[in-house]
Amino acid sequence: MGDEGGMAALRALGARSVPIVSRGDKYVFAQVIKDVVDFLGLEEETKPELTPAQLAQRYQDIVGRAVSLTRQMPDECLERELPNRPRSWKVVMHHVFQIPNAFLEMEETGQPMRYETMVAPPPDELQTSADIARFGEGVAARFAKWWQQNRDSDFDRRIEVYFGQTSRHEMLERTVWHSTQHVRQIASLLEQAGVTPAQPLSPAHIQGLPLTEKIWDEA
Repeated sequence: MGDEGGMAALRALGARSVPIVSRGDKYVFAQVIKDVVDFLGLEEETKPELTPAQLAQRYQDIVGRAVSLTRQMPDECLERELPNRPRSWKVVMHHVFQIPNAFLEMEETGQPMRYETMVAPPPDELQTSADIARFGEGVAARFAKWWQQNRDSDFDRRIEVYFGQTSRHEMLERTVWHSTQHVRQIASLLEQAGVTPAQPLSPAHIQGLPLTEKIWDEA
């Protein structure tokens, strides 16, 4: 995202966000693995490895740890920028909770998820790490309530999101792994700030999710 040439190439294709997979002048958003497999003509099983119940249970632990890690971040570090990305540490920390916030808004309203909602910046009232952590606690409580109300609902149902159509199961999985990756990054940022993460994620939190061992994108 920090490469102007790469962004120009994306705009030429008509894409406005990453990741994508392209062939010539055609592309597909790589938000859901099934779409990539279909686009490339591969014959692979692409259903989420974890059930909705397993994803929800895992996620509630992960979001709780995200709140704990966020509280540890020194406020003076919030305006630091990530390497190779025009994004502050504060924005990344808020984004961890904005991802499930966008998912819950979609579920609660029945409206398609909008890209602008998922990448919305921190509002002005979120000035400190404690402010962001409180926002995260509210999202965690909403997610727990949503799961109790929806645990027996149809997760195979197709829904509209900003990158096309997917199932509720696949969108739940994407919500989990997307924010999980950023939680790993927060722990890494804490270490860069000289703070030992109190509740980092373990390999068990990553198991079954479509994530690699890499915490940061290569430059």
